[in-house]
Amino acid sequence: MSLFVHVDMNNFYASVECLLDPSLADKPVAVAGSPEKRHGVVLAKNEIAKKYGVRTGDTVSEASAKAPGIVFVPPRFELYDKMSKRMFGICNRYSFCVEPFGPDECWLDCTETAHIFGGGRKIADSLRADIKRELGITASAGVAFTKLFAKLGSDMKKPDATTVITHENFREKVWTLDVGELCGVGSKTAEKLRRLNVHTIGDLANADVRVLKKLLGKPGEDLRRAARGEDEGEVREAVQPRELKSVSHGLTALRDLVTREDGLILINYLSELVAARMKKYGVRAHGAYLGIRYADLSRESKQTSLPAPVRSSTDIAEAAVGLFDVIWNGAPLRSIDVGMFALSPEAAPKQLSMFCERRDAECREKLDDAIDSIRRRYGKSAVFRASQLDEDIYTDKDIGDFLPFKR
Repeated sequence: MSLFVHVDMNNFYASVECLLDPSLADKPVAVAGSPEKRHGVVLAKNEIAKKYGVRTGDTVSEASAKAPGIVFVPPRFELYDKMSKRMFGICNRYSFCVEPFGPDECWLDCTETAHIFGGGRKIADSLRADIKRELGITASAGVAFTKLFAKLGSDMKKPDATTVITHENFREKVWTLDVGELCGVGSKTAEKLRRLNVHTIGDLANADVRVLKKLLGKPGEDLRRAARGEDEGEVREAVQPRELKSVSHGLTALRDLVTREDGLILINYLSELVAARMKKYGVRAHGAYLGIRYADLSRESKQTSLPAPVRSSTDIAEAAVGLFDVIWNGAPLRSIDVGMFALSPEAAPKQLSMFCERRDAECREKLDDAIDSIRRRYGKSAVFRASQLDEDIYTDKDIGDFLPFKR
């Protein structure tokens, strides 16, 4: 029988900050981006702030209204990354097969090591004790016979606790939970399920599989199996790379984007970042995606397929601008996301459109390569678009390809 353990660091970012500054220990604390740079959103909060009702994703003003006297600290991702790697190192003592699920949580497959360490609960309790002793931060853990149940278990008791879910008790512990609690059930899927009177994980487990497949396709059948404890998900070893399915980048503007030109400036910049990553990964894309968030925090998005696979920033920007012109309603914008999907290896044969000159496409890619080479040698400011002169929309600071804190 498989044995999985899921470990989740409690209030990770905020816990690290409180650890390094003991004066914060008895105060409500939230790690939040810079209000001046329009990133004033709560990324993490400590237990005291949580008791006031502060939630991840609250704006700084919303958190302040809920918790008078709350202390905001800026994120220090390099520090969190170091702590994260130490946590994963501790987990590797108990299993060679550890799969990260963000910087602060991971799964362990302990099927082959349980007899060495004394079973699932003992592994989870020892893990939590090691993390607390060596890192000074508490963690919660879930132990179960499937990956998804193990993750559910780590959420059931917080902070600093272990929950064991077995074949004998999973109906009692899991089936009463809201269907949206099951990993893989997003808000839109949960809404569709509730319209079918599927409100709990137990309802999902006992739903008619034919109805679920008609509503959600194959994922409907997979979710039902997961709810019944029948999924066969395996823990991926950290050394095994994930399949690259998309390349994207998004930014929150320093000010509201109120004109089409504002939007195009940011789209062009994001397209350059996406193109540089696609070159690094050696891929082209057959599809483009654009997401926008308005000043009132409402969102719109749209995607499209492309007549031929592309990699150049010009082609990416053209596709994104086309989507922008379709979905933008003229209201002030807060942020934009540009993404490319349906990837194929750069060396793969490509079917060209009869309306696309191959030479033009190759020239655009060669131009990108030349610009990228100049920037690597002389800096990002050596070559840039004329539209980026004196712009006040974004800070020219790309955070790089390693984004463990963005999910």
